[in-house]
Formats: sequence, C-alpha cells, structure tokens
Amino acid sequence: MSEIEPRDLAMISISPPPSRIYLLRHAEAMQAAPGQKDFDRPLSDNGYAAAEIVADEAADKGYKPDLVISSTALRCRQTAEAIRRVVTPSTEFRFVDELYNGSPDVYLSLIAAQTDQESVMLVAHNPVIELTLAALIGRDALASALPRGFPTAGLAVVDSTPSGWVLLDFVTE
Repeated sequence: MSEIEPRDLAMISISPPPSRIYLLRHAEAMQAAPGQKDFDRPLSDNGYAAAEIVADEAADKGYKPDLVISSTALRCRQTAEAIRRVVTPSTEFRFVDELYNGSPDVYLSLIAAQTDQESVMLVAHNPVIELTLAALIGRDALASALPRGFPTAGLAVVDSTPSGWVLLDFVTE
C-alpha cells in the first residue's frame, strides 16, 4: 500500500444519511491494446469472474445498496453490472464521469450529496478509492484492515457509528 499522508485525505465531512457506504474497486482489467485509451479497458476474464463472486458474496450477506454510483470507465461499468444482477429492481444506478479522474473530495462529495439514500455504493478506481476509505475510517484503521492495499474487486462496507465511520466488512474473491 502506498503511504497515505494526512494532507492527502479529504476534508469533507459526511453525516448520515447515508448511514452505510460501500466502496467497490473495479475488478481486474485487461492491459490496454495498442492505441486503446485507459478509459476503454474492459475487464479481463478473471475480472469478470471476480466481479461475479464479490457480487454474489455481497448479496449473500445482505449488502444491497439503495444507490450505485459508478465511474463511466468501461471496467467500472462492467463491475457495476455484476452488482446490478444481485440488487433489488428498485436500486438506482448512476454513471458519473467525475469518478474517473476524481479526487477523494469528489468521491466523498458525491456520497455526502445522497441525503435521500440510506446506503450508497461507489464503483471506482484506485488509488482514490483507497484514499476515500482512509478519509472515512482513518489511515491506521485502513493500514490494519488492508495491509497490502485495496485489491481489485474489493468491497469495503463502511457504517456510521456515534463515534464516526467504521469498516464493518471487506469482501473479496
């Protein structure tokens, strides 16, 4: 895991709602083909499988967000489709360009703006998804929970408590 400096952490404060935040890093993507833009890289075969496994495990644990906000990058949209298969038909999906090259402030601002949702999932990119998790739960808690960093197709489940945000669970293949 890269060293996260306090100055790298966002200063956005989030208070419920939402009371649960899901942070899903897109699954493994293929290497860019010659001339292909990074934005257009699809999931690899392993990535498709990992996205399905994590979606199924999340559903088995009852992790079903009210709203899914995904980067518009192809690999994130494909990862979000695995989630779409296991959530309720009423779950709303939004695709937001700003998540592609966004900062932790952008990620946290999107979450904080969802005051009409009890739970929100971001499907996005590293290192920003990891920095966003650190901003929520603290650098020490992140280092303890994920000593090797935030893996592809990893799903952090973060809950609001009276003392702040805590990592409830981390789902991976």
